[in-house]
Amino acid sequence: MAELFQSLPLLSAITFLPTLGAVILMGMKFAMRTEDSGLLDRNARGVAMMTTLATLLLTVVLVASFDSANPDFQFVEHVSWFSQLGMGYRMGVDGISVLFILLTSFLMPICILASWNIKKRVTDYMIAFLLLQTMMIGVFCALDLILFYIFFEGGLIPMFIIIGVWGGANRIYAAMKFYLYTLLGSVLMLVAMVAMFLQAGTTDITVLMETDFAASLQTWLWLAFFASFAVKMPMWPVHTWLPDAHVEAPTAGSVILAGVLLKLGGYGFLRFSIPMFPDASVMFQPLVFALSVIAIVYTSLVAFRQTDIKKLIAYSSVAHMGFVTLGIFAMTELGVQGAIFQMLSHGIISGALFLCVGVIYDRMHTREIAFYGGLVHRMPVYAAIFALFAMANVGLPGTSGFIGEIMTMAGTFQVNTWAAIGAAVGVILSAVYMLTVYRNVVFGDMTNPKLEGITDITTREWILFIPLVIATIVLGFFSTPVTDMTSASVNQLISDYTAATTAVGN
Repeated sequence: MAELFQSLPLLSAITFLPTLGAVILMGMKFAMRTEDSGLLDRNARGVAMMTTLATLLLTVVLVASFDSANPDFQFVEHVSWFSQLGMGYRMGVDGISVLFILLTSFLMPICILASWNIKKRVTDYMIAFLLLQTMMIGVFCALDLILFYIFFEGGLIPMFIIIGVWGGANRIYAAMKFYLYTLLGSVLMLVAMVAMFLQAGTTDITVLMETDFAASLQTWLWLAFFASFAVKMPMWPVHTWLPDAHVEAPTAGSVILAGVLLKLGGYGFLRFSIPMFPDASVMFQPLVFALSVIAIVYTSLVAFRQTDIKKLIAYSSVAHMGFVTLGIFAMTELGVQGAIFQMLSHGIISGALFLCVGVIYDRMHTREIAFYGGLVHRMPVYAAIFALFAMANVGLPGTSGFIGEIMTMAGTFQVNTWAAIGAAVGVILSAVYMLTVYRNVVFGDMTNPKLEGITDITTREWILFIPLVIATIVLGFFSTPVTDMTSASVNQLISDYTAATTAVGN
């Protein structure tokens, strides 16, 4: 059965099924433009939910059919575009990318359900999310530079619209800042891609991973890609767009921004920077370590001073991405495995934390920490759920957050003791700001009379949190399915990297 699915265009189906759903919604909007808008909104929600669930089902089939012992790309699809230029429609996944597709497909139905109460231009909202899903999945499947760039940049447009149309009061500023920061870095990456094509004569990523670029050229190519991926993660000091984007984005926008879009940078480092520019990666390793430790410590301190819950979680995301870059550029099996696990775990935990903020914002329409206090007296179930994800964000043993952090720190410790110590300081600081915000929001007396009528989570919110709770706990106790899936590809990556750097005496 697995061989049958390997021969089918499964990746194209998973990638473009959300686009098909968006086209259906466009047709419905055109056909029902003079009809009852309420009926159109209900149908739009239903079509979006069915589309994302169908995509999740296909992704489960993909993961179940994936041969984790094979480090090569699987489910490969290739259609020639411009054969004279070496360009083509190439899709494929390995053990590194397949789980990010699963993460994307897992979070999207949750985002649609979290948006069930959206009232403004519902059909357009669902179309934007479905197109965004296609772009995100396409990034993880693309095996051609041009195709990768189309998906990578294409995702900016629906996210820009989601923030700019359905965001908060300062949404235009946040959307423009998000777009300009990420576009600037990506322009440099495009220049580097052109240079790579001129050098290698192809845009095939699998060929480029085996191409031996000159050390001097590697330096400039690495910096150009770094400019794009560092902004996307985001790394300090190009992180300032993220808090604004998170604060102004609707709840589901924040979930997918933290859950998946931030991971595109880390994935880019693993797919391009390490295998294609190994010499430059060695040279810039101290720089990445320094920026990562600064991000972990500095943004944790900034998070502690926030008065807006959503902005606090946004700064927390920057700190946690610092662990990812540490693990990746440690270039040890433990470090890279930990970085991948941390990205997957953070996608679940941070998404859940933004949903926790969305629950109380929907009721009180404010995210100010000082407004709340004593919610445990009126919302005991919410308090328990919030506690779980707050502890997971801190890295409590038994949750997925612990596995990712301990693996990245252990992998980093093998090559740089001081960087690992700096990351450990960040773990302590994360406990400080998360426990403080939890105490201020949930515990104590309920002194604000406006909170007297606040209600506990609804059935819809229960459905939102249950899969996230299960995933956080299960991955906290059973990390082996993830590491087994990625092991062969990670080992191949490190082996090729070691061989390349050893050959030039690094």
